[in-house]
Amino acid sequence: MTSEITLFVNPTAGGGRGARAARTAAAALRDAGFHVGTVTGDGPEDALSRARSAVEEGTGALIAVGGDGMANLALQAVVGTGTPFGLVAAGTGNDFARALGMPLREPATSGRMIADALKSGRSRDVDLGRIGDRWFGAVLASGFDSRVNDRGNRMRAPLGRFKYDVAMVAELAAFRPLPYRITLDGGAVREVEATLVAVGNGPSYGGGMRICPGADLTDGLFDITVVGECSRATLLRVFPRVYKGTHVDHPVVTVMRAASVELAAEDVTGYADGEYVGPLPLTATCVPGAVRVVGP
Repeated sequence: MTSEITLFVNPTAGGGRGARAARTAAAALRDAGFHVGTVTGDGPEDALSRARSAVEEGTGALIAVGGDGMANLALQAVVGTGTPFGLVAAGTGNDFARALGMPLREPATSGRMIADALKSGRSRDVDLGRIGDRWFGAVLASGFDSRVNDRGNRMRAPLGRFKYDVAMVAELAAFRPLPYRITLDGGAVREVEATLVAVGNGPSYGGGMRICPGADLTDGLFDITVVGECSRATLLRVFPRVYKGTHVDHPVVTVMRAASVELAAEDVTGYADGEYVGPLPLTATCVPGAVRVVGP
């Protein structure tokens, strides 16, 4: 194991926490005897290019410092290479970090944990979702939640996460169930009226909402949560239960499991790990053991 490792940093993550977390994690890694380089970039494409270069040049590990967006970008650089991936959670959502069992907003602890794993050769291979040539670690969202994302991304104000609360209220006012066509593992097409469909490699999205509470990163399958046709009042009653994952016990919710899923619906976009993927139809495949992770 080379002692040269790379931090892949979003310095603006969490309102500036990313830069502070990177300094703290780097100190912990250096204290453990590692030589630490840092990669950032002028925008996502430049950052990804620089991360891929670090991997191609033989870095001993690529460690993302930031939130789910940064973790997702790092996955694009390491998948299929055998280079270990680590994650220092310093963003707003941190759902892939939750799935991996990493500490949240504890960069010193995370740095020491990753250093210990690298020195002892402790790693594990976890599944990822793939959509075309894009990879994701946590959840592919579509429907009501993706429309909230769409609206929030178009809004200039308010700033921060509050704008998504405003966007949710606006989407509720215009809410209508959507006709979906869902195909699991190449089987028969299921036509359903649904509020949302979430494809979970990991259990949560949106900063701890356990939309797919039974999802397991090592079983080679997605958990697909379908919130069916329901009224606004029912949605408002059911949705808060997502933080504990107990929404799946409600009659309007169905959970299915499959290694691949095609989702089709009109005027619906998909977001994976909170990042825009594109309009449906989309096909996602669960790829077993796609990335090697160092950590707990």
